[in-house]
Amino acid sequence: MNDLLRRALADAGIAEKDVAAHVGVDLKSVQRWLAGRTPYARNRRALAGLLGVDEAALWPHVVEHALVTVPQIPEVMATYPHRWDVPRSVWLWLFERARHQIDVLAFASLFLAEDAGLLRILAGKAREGVAVRILLGSPDGVRVAERGDDEGVGESLAAKIRNALVGYRLLGGVPGIEMRLHDTVLYTSIYRADDDLLVNHHVYGVAAASAPVIHVRKVEGGDMASTYLGSFEQVWSAATPVG
Repeated sequence: MNDLLRRALADAGIAEKDVAAHVGVDLKSVQRWLAGRTPYARNRRALAGLLGVDEAALWPHVVEHALVTVPQIPEVMATYPHRWDVPRSVWLWLFERARHQIDVLAFASLFLAEDAGLLRILAGKAREGVAVRILLGSPDGVRVAERGDDEGVGESLAAKIRNALVGYRLLGGVPGIEMRLHDTVLYTSIYRADDDLLVNHHVYGVAAASAPVIHVRKVEGGDMASTYLGSFEQVWSAATPVG
């Protein structure tokens, strides 16, 4: 029996049927994993990403062996078909683990601004010395208007940004938190905590919440995370501080 996996599912409040749906297997496969059978590597990665933990926390003997025989650590830790498929436990895990840097790049990220629990984590991390940077689209900007038209929602995207700014007022005055507004064409939204990034790709005609998300980890010799982080820095440098 895999007590580590069973305990992780219980802690996250995730049912067996939800695991099966997320990973793309039948319920019996999940039950066999809980009974002690080891999933294939791709299923291990998907399940670890769902729970927001490293594979080593669920299958330590397998991962230790893999690190000996295959030293290359993957850059893509997990994938989600939609942002709304990312469990809240993963967002909590992402921001709670930050020790140095938290970055958010989006147009609105209203789901984050409306989650008081996540905002408290950001504020707490800033007070611990973590640098927090939040980049939102300018509600009066050209790019926000274009994106609203692309999604077929018109001016409602600008309204979402204004609502998000109201939510982010909870972070106002917290040392270590900076907010800026950008007027940039975004191909992805980026949510970063140190070396881990949740990258929400933008798709024409599709709202960000319904677009895919990949969990990327910065590893030695890898280029994926560095590419996204470089993009963030370019947008940040051209953005306008929020008063």
